[in-house]
Amino acid sequence: MRYLTAGESHGPQLTTILEGIPAHLELAAEDINIDLARRQGGYGRGRRMQIEKDQVQILSGVRHGKTTGAPIALVVENKDWKNWTKIMGADPLTEEEEKEVKRKISRPRPGHADLNGAIKYGHRDMRNILERSSARETTVRVAAGAVAKKVLKTFGIKVAGQVLEIAGIKAEQTDYSSIEDLQQRTEKSPVRCLDEAASEKMMVAIDEAKKQGDSIGGVVEVVIEGVPIGLGSHVQYDKKLDAKIAAAVMSINAFKGVEIGIGFEAARKPGSEVHDEIIWDEDKGYTRRTNNLGGFEGGMTNGMPIVVKGVMKPIPTLYKPLQSVDIETKETFAASIERSDSCAVPAASVVAESVVAWEVAKALLEKFGSDQVTEIAENIDRYNEEARSF
Repeated sequence: MRYLTAGESHGPQLTTILEGIPAHLELAAEDINIDLARRQGGYGRGRRMQIEKDQVQILSGVRHGKTTGAPIALVVENKDWKNWTKIMGADPLTEEEEKEVKRKISRPRPGHADLNGAIKYGHRDMRNILERSSARETTVRVAAGAVAKKVLKTFGIKVAGQVLEIAGIKAEQTDYSSIEDLQQRTEKSPVRCLDEAASEKMMVAIDEAKKQGDSIGGVVEVVIEGVPIGLGSHVQYDKKLDAKIAAAVMSINAFKGVEIGIGFEAARKPGSEVHDEIIWDEDKGYTRRTNNLGGFEGGMTNGMPIVVKGVMKPIPTLYKPLQSVDIETKETFAASIERSDSCAVPAASVVAESVVAWEVAKALLEKFGSDQVTEIAENIDRYNEEARSF
């Protein structure tokens, strides 16, 4: 499985092409639109979410509600494109049209890709960088992740996420009875947090940040249950699934850290309190007494739930802009402002689910085949039975 994305924040559309999705997978636009709507929600989102109502078009690879095994093309239109046709259009501009186009962006925003990308690619107008480096691109990454979730769900593997922290406010109540319970309760929370008291404090903090023209970050967690033992491999560094997941989470805009299981807390505990004791019973086979290692040992899944945390920094586009330097005049200015959120942590939780789901689905198909659903299901059932009695 692999995918590429294309498109700019204010271009006509965002596109992704998925390859390696097995044939006979039931897939409809609504399977994807649910997660697209979830990404647009969450307390603290900005005005752009009022303009766009993201809906996917499936343009290839699906026929009569089932995948064919061919590449799948997914498109999400930018409704705001009509206001940006001259600024972002592909065709050359006439002299008259050039006068109508807004000025070039020469003032890089701290915390963004603007300056580094402009130097790297030789652009004097930084819009060529900020349009593609925008988190708007995560729209179609969520679309790809929704397809990956459908792959996992087909084989009994479930994905959910929650927000653990915003602006230093930590959820104290994070327990749930089942992954369905986690899904249902977080969807009812405006900040996707299980702790109702913490949720209220988080919303107050988001309101205060907005009032101050500032932004705040936080911590999200992704949980995946029902994963077979042995996805990934210990034999090479680039075969380790936990490493691939960490890279995927770090690739999300504004994410600056990843933890698997208890993560950095493991550095503060003795080994006897970190490693998960192995147990066995006839029904479940091999499991662990605890899950401190987040479902991984030796770069491979151990059958316990995968637990991944991601740290998101505050969004760097501020309404009280930080100091920057104009690349044309070298004079100090307040950085330019693009529309932004005061907090996108709840939305980022959905993106994190998507990228983790993709890596797990990819590893699943690498181990059990990728041609057709029935064949994969048979391979998984046979393997799980062997693993139980190993």
